[in-house]
Amino acid sequence: MIQLHEVSKIYEMGNDMIYALDHASMEVKDGEFVSIVGPSGSGKSTMMNIIGCLDTADEGSYLLDGTAIERYSEKELARIRNRKIGFIFQNFNLLPRLTAEENVELPLIYQKLPVQERRQRVAEAMEQVELSHRSGHRPTELSGGQQQRVAIARALVTRPSLFLADEPTGNLDSKTGREIMELFHNLHQAGNTIVLITHDHQVAKEAERNIYIRDGKVREAKG
Repeated sequence: MIQLHEVSKIYEMGNDMIYALDHASMEVKDGEFVSIVGPSGSGKSTMMNIIGCLDTADEGSYLLDGTAIERYSEKELARIRNRKIGFIFQNFNLLPRLTAEENVELPLIYQKLPVQERRQRVAEAMEQVELSHRSGHRPTELSGGQQQRVAIARALVTRPSLFLADEPTGNLDSKTGREIMELFHNLHQAGNTIVLITHDHQVAKEAERNIYIRDGKVREAKG
């Protein structure tokens, strides 16, 4: 599903060229659960932005489902982000004025789906994250763990082929974090592809496979 070959992202700082990603190569197969692990400033966020089609590489190639990303227009990339990729962020990124179910429905409105189908999909997603009883509550009325469940439901509702999770347990206590990781295991068992980005080695161990990144360079875990 994901093929990065010799990908570099370069920033100019004065006369210096800084490699946020330095000829990074990796593959993620359809249905895999992979973690990308590294300390702060290692290049994880840059990697996530490229995988998620939020940014493009300066060098190298990125194939998503066999198609080179650089061939897509901005409009097509926006469509891929909305339909193919389910984003889950550390800070939840919920709109405070909307209820849980309205937050979950939002990407379907962008897809211009009929109202009845939107409602059905939202109800199914909220049930999947075991939060149907809190559908009418706003984010401020929910715990951190519940907000993250809403964020996962919002990612689920578009039925993406890839879930991209950036530090999904970073703002949660250890018990709630374990519950959220259990949700990811359920998603994986249902056949979904998951790429989880984290600095936490304990969280990374939950994945089938670990890919390490430091100073923009990528290496695969041994054994």
